[in-house]
Amino acid sequence: MPKNVFVPALTDLQRGEIGTVEIPGGMRLHQLLDYETLVGADEFDFEDLLDRCRAQLRAFDGEVDAIIAHWDFPTSVIVPILAAEHGLPAPSLESVLRSEHKLWSRLLQRESVPECVPEFSAFDPFDPDALDHIDVAFPFWVKPIKSHSSQLGFKVSTPEEFAAATKRIRAEIGRIADPFDQALAHVRVPEEVRAAGARTCLAEQIVTGTQAAPEGSMFRGEYHVHGVFDMRKDANGHSFSHLDYPARTVPESVQQQMIDVTERYLRHAGYDNGCFNSEFMWDEETGKLWLIEVNTRISQSHSDLFAKVDGVSNHAVAIDVALGRRPEMPRRKGEFAVAAQCMVPRYEDGVVTRVPGPEQIDALRRRFPGTVVQLDVAPGDRLSELADQDSYRYKLATLYIGAADHDALEQRYQDCLEALTFEFEEVD
Repeated sequence: MPKNVFVPALTDLQRGEIGTVEIPGGMRLHQLLDYETLVGADEFDFEDLLDRCRAQLRAFDGEVDAIIAHWDFPTSVIVPILAAEHGLPAPSLESVLRSEHKLWSRLLQRESVPECVPEFSAFDPFDPDALDHIDVAFPFWVKPIKSHSSQLGFKVSTPEEFAAATKRIRAEIGRIADPFDQALAHVRVPEEVRAAGARTCLAEQIVTGTQAAPEGSMFRGEYHVHGVFDMRKDANGHSFSHLDYPARTVPESVQQQMIDVTERYLRHAGYDNGCFNSEFMWDEETGKLWLIEVNTRISQSHSDLFAKVDGVSNHAVAIDVALGRRPEMPRRKGEFAVAAQCMVPRYEDGVVTRVPGPEQIDALRRRFPGTVVQLDVAPGDRLSELADQDSYRYKLATLYIGAADHDALEQRYQDCLEALTFEFEEVD
């Protein structure tokens, strides 16, 4: 009998990626709520979303065999609750929240992998004297303990920049912080983590170097990594421009160190029966390795790249674990030797007046077979008003490309940038 697999906010792109996965007996995919509700909404009510998911599952005429999460909060926290209620394999809610909450995670990292943890200090962005309580020297990063991607993350070098950053944070932090507080109410939060609730922020030491990301799974206590990615930043050093697979900028010995550190942390956090991806910074000059964060799910940014290089998307691992099966992942069975997710960026505000049309995108795909173009803006959009953009760059489109080697991959990226036409009305 085919297995019924529920995917919150399932998109057409994800359907295509999951289509590379085969399991014995087959599977049927079911969308659990939609993207606009779980990801794109202007505001979230965690308890309402949870109840709506419960109602949809109760109304389903069949067995619920697996529930998998690929999106950030609130999806990432809703799924372990639903899985527990249906007796399905999943990490415990508390172990997920320990990593979702940046302060809680940093405290656990300090206990388990102290040699890799940057200096950090928690503060209340609504406290007018917050800067007086921070013991990290300028310059440092400022970020909420929970946000999407790099949203509301700022590099600050002066008290004036700190004041400007916290003003922006105070205005926008509630969108994620308020429903995250609702989620935290489901577990016991240690006193040292509570601070200002989900509206707490972190000041963190700035670390530099080469960035890479292992991805893997923990299944019934068995730890495994199925890929490591390069995370290449753009010229300003603040935002990602490339996500390349397989990694090549970090030596294998350092990749193994990243893998080992992640395992130590996950076991300390009590994480099991789930997937993960972790992010590290390696300073080649000093040999220092820094742990940036650990995410409790596969990265969907990696999915098409795994399919291009290994022949199957990483959804295979997520589905195996969610079905209670030991995960398996093929290696280097894909069409390309290397692959990348690349951004089409813009660094100034503006109103979009033209995006690449279907004919232009189809021509690009004929020129470079396997290329996927995901438009992230539409005519009429003002870039500064788009949700979930990082603080230093606007993302116009996301490209997924493959090639025979890294030089060809880089050239293909540049050719794609030249071939895709966006136009804007300038704004003051």
